[in-house]
Amino acid sequence: MSIKIALAGNPNCGKTTLFNALTGSNQFVGNWPGVTVEKKEGKLKGHKDVILMDLPGIYSLSPYTLEEVVARNYLITDKPDAILNIIDGTNLERNLYLSTQLMELGIPVVMAVNMMDIVKKNGDQIDVKSLGKKLGCEVVEISALKGTGIKDAAAKVVEIAKSNKETQAVHEFHDDLENAITEVEDMLSGNITEGAKRFFAVKLLEKDDKIHEQLENVPDVSAQIKRLEDKFDDDTESIITNERYQYISEVIKGCYKKKNKEKLTLSDKIDRVVTNRFLALPIFAAVMWLVYYISVTTVGGKATDWANEGVFGDGWSLFGLVDVPGIPVLVENGLKAIHCADWLSSLILDGVVAGVGAVLGFVPQILILFIFLAFLEGCGYMSRVAFIMDRIFRKFGLSGKSFIPMLIGSGCGVPGVMASRTIENDRDRKMTIMTTTFVPCSAKLPIIALIAGALFDGASWVAPSAYFVGVAAIICSGIILKKTKMFAGDPAPFVMELPAYHLPTIGTILRSMWERGWSFIKKAGTIILMSTIVLWFLMSYGWVKGKFGALDAEQLNSSILAAIGKVIAPIFAPLGWNQNGNGWEMAVAAVTGLIAKENVVGTFGMLFGFAEVAEDGKEIWGQLADSLPQVAAYGFLVFNLLCAPCFAAMGAIKREMNNAKWFWFAIGYQCILAYVVALCIYQIGMLITAGAFGVGTVAAFILVVGFLYLLFRPAKEVGTLETAV
Repeated sequence: MSIKIALAGNPNCGKTTLFNALTGSNQFVGNWPGVTVEKKEGKLKGHKDVILMDLPGIYSLSPYTLEEVVARNYLITDKPDAILNIIDGTNLERNLYLSTQLMELGIPVVMAVNMMDIVKKNGDQIDVKSLGKKLGCEVVEISALKGTGIKDAAAKVVEIAKSNKETQAVHEFHDDLENAITEVEDMLSGNITEGAKRFFAVKLLEKDDKIHEQLENVPDVSAQIKRLEDKFDDDTESIITNERYQYISEVIKGCYKKKNKEKLTLSDKIDRVVTNRFLALPIFAAVMWLVYYISVTTVGGKATDWANEGVFGDGWSLFGLVDVPGIPVLVENGLKAIHCADWLSSLILDGVVAGVGAVLGFVPQILILFIFLAFLEGCGYMSRVAFIMDRIFRKFGLSGKSFIPMLIGSGCGVPGVMASRTIENDRDRKMTIMTTTFVPCSAKLPIIALIAGALFDGASWVAPSAYFVGVAAIICSGIILKKTKMFAGDPAPFVMELPAYHLPTIGTILRSMWERGWSFIKKAGTIILMSTIVLWFLMSYGWVKGKFGALDAEQLNSSILAAIGKVIAPIFAPLGWNQNGNGWEMAVAAVTGLIAKENVVGTFGMLFGFAEVAEDGKEIWGQLADSLPQVAAYGFLVFNLLCAPCFAAMGAIKREMNNAKWFWFAIGYQCILAYVVALCIYQIGMLITAGAFGVGTVAAFILVVGFLYLLFRPAKEVGTLETAV
């Protein structure tokens, strides 16, 4: 029998850092049954029979969020052998609130006081022996970031788990409350253990409806509730909450000494600047510009050039002594050596190598971007960004909670959409689901890099502007949608812990980078691979002189793909994609992007030959590169950023909406917004840059006026948008 240990703690307490340190690579990531909250478990290093479960970060065991319900159900139903409770030593009072609830479950608890290095650096003192005595559990000092004390904590929690003993909470509340709890405990029956009776009794007194699902027989506790509410002149949930904090205050009073209560910490000093009312946004903009400048334009750009020209191109010279051929050359030589059939050679070279290679060539940029994002998350800055955006979002009817899924969505839209479940308000949650994918994910980065390199000479403003176009789309959507009946109402309250700034470990950054990067690479080897095979067939076969058969490179306009593209190309002609009557390639690329956004680049790689992808992608556009205006290219970029996401993200939207009408409304809104914005960029841009004026320009100005009306109209007016669902 394996030993199960649950890791529980508040968000940003260092729980996941400790989990990674204790398990290393022995981790398994999935979703909890029936829900989309991430489930992480792993085997403790050096203990094949010890499984650690990393529970979602929660503030309490009350059913306010899905994470809290998931964590609570696991602790009650699966009942682990022990709990390793991680608390932030720099914020004892708030962290101990969850600890008092965990100790009422009857499960043995070992408390790990994390960030002790920061506590000692600040000159503060925590008497862990006294703390353990007052709480009735083992207490260990650790620093998950530096790895100190974690082996001791693991050893103690394994030891206590093997003892297989139930525990009793030692804390006590006001006499009247304790009497009521005892009465309710005596009323409980069924499969509840003695150690867990206090937890169930307290939850029943708090009028927690979801706890009824865990009980075979639900006793009537209305008399006890009325007695307490009459006595304390408050609702029972508030009474119990106040009692917990009073108890915690008494515990801390004798165990915790703060050196300088008035003195600002380093984190406080930094926050005075980075969260300043006037400086916060410019600093955030500068940070994101620097991240994209290094990831896309300079270091990442050079690494991608090397990959495209060398690994996935003709090859490179090693120290000027040895010529090393690239993958396409090696594959082509290998196919010739075995006298491979022409059609199979074409499939492998023009399909798989060209399409998948075009996508994989951008891996260096993506990995560098992920390193920066992991650092910003690990050091605590991204928590400040959520706080900053809450201040802005709230003015437009959105909550800062909506920005959390968007931060997650910068890696991949699927977990970003899933993260919307933490938003309690149904209207805010639906709006967040609709707009989360506006923020560029890793799959859109190759498109950004390609456009920036091919048509803007690697201009440093293109990539960060794509990020802020997404944020602007979210804010504008929030303003417009909040003025409709469907989404009207006050934004959900937003409470978030701002952890102390600290330098994340190299291992943590690299692990985060690899997990996200590997997901991108796997997609290239699965979805993109299958797409390129289908695209190769569609572009390699067609009708010539009434006969269907294989085509050569010069007959691409007669292919099945061209026939499909020419049907849909007129739809996008007002966006400037149909240059010289031959713009079906762009239309096809945008449509294939619905399968996976990386397909946009993969499709161009196949249509124009991946051998031409060198020099920052300047040649990938082939004949379009000379005739396509920059405003049309930027409109193409914005369209692909804002339109409906990939199939996987669409599936996540459908699951989270749980309603077909809401799903199609969300997809329709995204596509219409993308089309309108791209059209306005092209038509008005051409008027400014080339003096071009026509019916499209008039339509663009009408759309801009309509958009401004929806943006600034009084909230009491309701347009036709609410009748869409």
